[in-house]
Amino acid sequence: MKNYLNFEAEIKNLESELEQLKDPYNQEGLSEVNTNKISSLQSLIDKKLKEIYSNLDPWQTTLVARHENRPKAKYFIENLFSDFIQLSGDRYYAEDKSVIAGFAKFENKSILVIGQEKGEDLESRIERNFGMMRPEGYRKVIRLMNIANKFNIPVISFVDTPGAYPGVGAEERGQAEAIAKSIECCMKLRVPTISIIIGEGGSGGAIALASSNKVLMLENAIYSVISPEGCATILWRDPKKTLEASKAMKLSSNDLLDLKIIDEIVKEPNGGAHRDRELILTNVRKALKRNLESFDNMNGEEIFTHRKNKFLSIGRNKGFRSNVEISKNLSMKISFIDKIKKIILNKKILLTLFVIFVFLIIALSQL
Repeated sequence: MKNYLNFEAEIKNLESELEQLKDPYNQEGLSEVNTNKISSLQSLIDKKLKEIYSNLDPWQTTLVARHENRPKAKYFIENLFSDFIQLSGDRYYAEDKSVIAGFAKFENKSILVIGQEKGEDLESRIERNFGMMRPEGYRKVIRLMNIANKFNIPVISFVDTPGAYPGVGAEERGQAEAIAKSIECCMKLRVPTISIIIGEGGSGGAIALASSNKVLMLENAIYSVISPEGCATILWRDPKKTLEASKAMKLSSNDLLDLKIIDEIVKEPNGGAHRDRELILTNVRKALKRNLESFDNMNGEEIFTHRKNKFLSIGRNKGFRSNVEISKNLSMKISFIDKIKKIILNKKILLTLFVIFVFLIIALSQL
C-alpha cells in the first residue's frame, strides 16, 4: 500500500485512476485495457510529480525525508555491499540495535560500513529505537572505526536519525561524552571517510557519524541542528510554525551545498527515493565509488589534513584552503598589552629584564 503526503493528493487520485485502468476485471465487469489512456495518464503523473518535487518548500522536504517508505540504511547495506559481517556490542554495556555496523566489500575493496537504521514497520522501529542511538551505539562505532584505522580500511556511514536518544538512562551512561568521543574519533582517522545522509540528519546524533572527508546528501534529505518542530517551539513558542523554522535553518540539500557544509547532492528519482529504489541505489553506488576513488593517491596524513581543512573552511567565503592559509587565518591576534602581560607572568623573562635593568643603573652611575 502506497503512502501519500498531504501535498500529493492530486497524485493519489491520478494513480488510483491508473490502477483501475490497468485492471480489466473492475467493478464494471470484464473490459479491454485502454493502453493509450494508461500511457497518457502515466505521462501526466510523471509531469505532476516533477512539478511538485521541483518546487518543494523546506517543510515539505522534511516530510519527504521522513517518509515511511523511504529506503533505509539496512536496504543500502544489503544491496550495495557484499560479504557483510555485522559486529555487535561496545564492550562496555550492551548492543545498540539502532545502528548496524560491520565490515564488507564494496567494488572488491574492504570497507567498514555503518548505518543508522530506523526500521521498516512498527515492531522493527521500536526495536531500532526509531534510529536514535544510545551511548553504547556510539561506543560501538568508535571501537570499529579504530579497528578500520589500524588496518587502513575506509569508512562509509549512512546517516538517518532524528537525533541521539534523549532518555534518562542514555544521559546517565554518558550520551554527550559518547557523541563527543565519536566526533573526535571521526576527525582523527587516517583513512578515507564518507558519510551519506539518506533521510534525516538530526543534531549531534548525525554529526557524530558525519564528521567525514566527504559528506554526501540525497536530494530530499535534511541535515539540521534541531528538528523544525523543536526550533519553532523555542523561537516562536509555537510548534505549528514549522515552515518558518525550516526556512530559517537552511536544512535542505541545496542550501547546505551553497554553504559548503556538504560536498555533493545525490539526485533522487522523480517523486522521491521511495518511488524507485533501484535508481537511487544506482545513483548512490556511483557517488560512493567516485568519491572513494578520489582518495586513492592520498596517504594517511593527506587524508587527515583534507578532513581538517574541510571543517575549518566551513563558514568562510572560500571553499577548501591549503593548510598554510587556514593556519594563518586561524592564528590568534595578540595585542601589545597581552604581550606585556605574558612577559610579566613569565618569571625567567622578568628576572632577565631585572638583571639588565640593574646593570644599566650601575653603568649610568659610573658615568
